[in-house]
Parts: sequence; structure tokens; C-alpha cells
Amino acid sequence: MDKMRRKVIGAGGAGLIASSLPASVAFAQGAPLKIGMSMPQTGGLGAGGQAALIGLRLWIEDINAKGGLLGRKVELIVYDDQSNGANTPGIYTKLIDVDKVDLLIAPYATNVTAPIMPMVKERGLLLMGNFSFQVNAKVQHDMWFNNAPWGDAKSWSDGFLDAGKKAGAKSIAIFAAEGEFQQNLANGARDIVKSSGYWNVAYDQNYPGNNTDFSSIIRAVRASRAEAVFVACYPNESVAIMRSVNEIGLGSQVQIFGGGMVGLQFGPVMQGLGSLLNGVVNYNSYVPGMKYPGIDDFFKRYTERAIAAKVDPLGFYLPPYNYAIGQMIEQAVNATKSFDHKKLADYLRKNEMKTIVGPISFDKNGERAKPALVQAQFRNIKDSDYDQFRSPGKQVVIWPSSEKQGDVITPFDKARKAT
Repeated sequence: MDKMRRKVIGAGGAGLIASSLPASVAFAQGAPLKIGMSMPQTGGLGAGGQAALIGLRLWIEDINAKGGLLGRKVELIVYDDQSNGANTPGIYTKLIDVDKVDLLIAPYATNVTAPIMPMVKERGLLLMGNFSFQVNAKVQHDMWFNNAPWGDAKSWSDGFLDAGKKAGAKSIAIFAAEGEFQQNLANGARDIVKSSGYWNVAYDQNYPGNNTDFSSIIRAVRASRAEAVFVACYPNESVAIMRSVNEIGLGSQVQIFGGGMVGLQFGPVMQGLGSLLNGVVNYNSYVPGMKYPGIDDFFKRYTERAIAAKVDPLGFYLPPYNYAIGQMIEQAVNATKSFDHKKLADYLRKNEMKTIVGPISFDKNGERAKPALVQAQFRNIKDSDYDQFRSPGKQVVIWPSSEKQGDVITPFDKARKAT
């Protein structure tokens, strides 16, 4: 645990948040309300985790400026889980038994959240989810509520596969890392492909996580003559895959490529890949041009903090959804006038929450009742230009119809050159 840094935000004048609180804010007598979590701040998920924390801390700043929750100042206790799921059970045990936190938020990502689910259920504790996928499918914890915009596996691959089908693709290649998140995504696509009676599987391969050399896989995909290519991977793998695709090529027959590539939503990754992104169709939670109440003001504040902290200055992916976690906690606490986990869970289960990423309601498994995931295509991306990603039209939503900004450009080779 010594290597997992503990940071306390919001109490006793600590750090960025407390220093900006108005001097006139008065809190009721009593201990601060402690919210505990781990967050990847180093390792493969670290860049996303650091950005996410800025979003959550902005909510803490806002709620404490209003006098806290039921008069108690909010304090965040967070440990770096180093993007390693082996670390999270110990961290959450410490948060509960030693730090005595009042509420829990899950870390960002599936692979670090899944290991804590059985323990949290056994202890009967509310857990606010943080962009994980299907971690509650087997555990069935009735006090789990995920902030992520997706629902079941269909919400990840339906739009991608539908676009491929409309482009005339009939054969598909699927490759994915062996991690739990990536396999959940890939298996969702596999199930849809199998049940459709339409697709021919030309290639299907899993690879060890954190792989850095994809040349053999890309050559195999090219040799398979697949017309659609669905990929499920984490950020470092996404970068390596895109570079291999650029060097080797997929073949002129490919109509659509992408689908479930984590990392292509992050500013530093997008800037680093630049024009290599052109033509890729991939999932996202927000792209410029989508309208949510309060989102523009949030990004203005976020960008200022992110630049100072030297993290992703765009923050389109995780930060607003972490702010939304705080908003949901705030609404449930204020409505129930309680910090009781069962009362809060009952309220979250039965009511629609208003957030800066739109209304959120939950199904029986604590996932989004109305998924808000989009599939968007990168277009006319230039190298070494961060600000271009703030403009509508660089990522064009092709699915769902409610958010559609344009039609997909195919085949993939043509889309890579489109302006």
C-alpha cells in the first residue's frame, strides 16, 4: 500500500479544492463526509484516471461552495491503484475498515473494478460505478449504479455492425485483448454476429493484454479479406494497432474499422495519432456538437485545471461523467436527507438523475436504462493540432439516429483520405 499514494481533497484546507472555497461558506458541526475510491493515476489507464479526478474534484468544489452535503463538507480520499486490478480489493478494504469512508466510488475501468464487486456486495455497500462494463452481470449487486453511457453489449457494437452492413460488408474480423473489459466487448459483438445469420467470421483472435507488436495480427486480418474489422482494446494497444494499420494496411476491401478502441477518446492519444485516425469509426461518450445542459461551462472550467495539471486538456471522455457521479450522489442525498446506503440506492433505482451529460436512469442491474453511447467517424484530422478536436465535424456521429451528424464514409481507404 505504501506505493499507492493517498490524497485527501476537500477537508482541512487541503489542495486544489479547498483553496478555492469562499471564506463565507459555513458547515454544520461534525466530521466531514468522506467519499473513498481508487483511481488509476499511473499505468496504462493513468492518463484517463488523472483527467477523471479533475471532473470529480470540480463537483466537490461546487458542493462544498454550497455548504456540503446535509451541512457536511465533502472530503475525497483517493488511492492510485496503478491500473492493476490486483491492488483494488486491498485498497477498498482499507477505505472501508481504516479510513472509515461514508460512501464509495469505483475506479475507472472494468479490469480494476471487477475484483472489488464481490466484497462490496458482501458488505452491503452502495458503489457508484465509473465507466466499467458488465462487472455486475454475474455478481448482481443491488446497490451498484454505473455512470457509463452504455448498457448491454448491443449498445457497443450494434451501431458499428449496422454501419458495416449498410456499406455492404458481409465478412468480419474480430480481435481483442484478453482482459475482462475487452472480452466483454468482443463477446458482445460475437454474439450479435452469430445470431444475425448475416455475417461470415473471417478472423477471430484474442491477444495478451499490453501487447505492443500487432504486425502479425494486422497481416492476418489483411490476409483474411475481412470487410469489417471490430477491435476491442485499451489505450496503449490502440496506439500500437493504429500505427500497424498505417504501416501494413488492411486491404481495399475493408469498409469499416474500429468499434471498441479505448484511448481514441483521449486528447493526448488523438493528438499523437493525428491523421492516422482518419476513417476510423469508434465508440464515444461525447463529441463536439452534442448538446447537454451545463456541459460547455464544465469544459471551460475543466480545461483551465487540466492545463495547469498537465493532463488531457480536452476531457471529453471521463471528466464530465465523473462530475455526474457527484451530481447523482448530491440528488440522492438531498432527496432522502440521508447517507444510508439502502435509502440512497432505492432512490437512485427509482428516479431519473439530472446531470451535465444528460438524464440518467438505471435498469435492474444498475446500468443505464437508456444507453447514450455513440459511434463516430474521424474525418479530416491533421497532425500536431490539438485545438482541431474541439470543433464539430472532426468526429462525426453516425449512430444512433437521435444524435446522428452525418453518414459513414466507406470504404475505409476512401474514408482515410476524405476531407
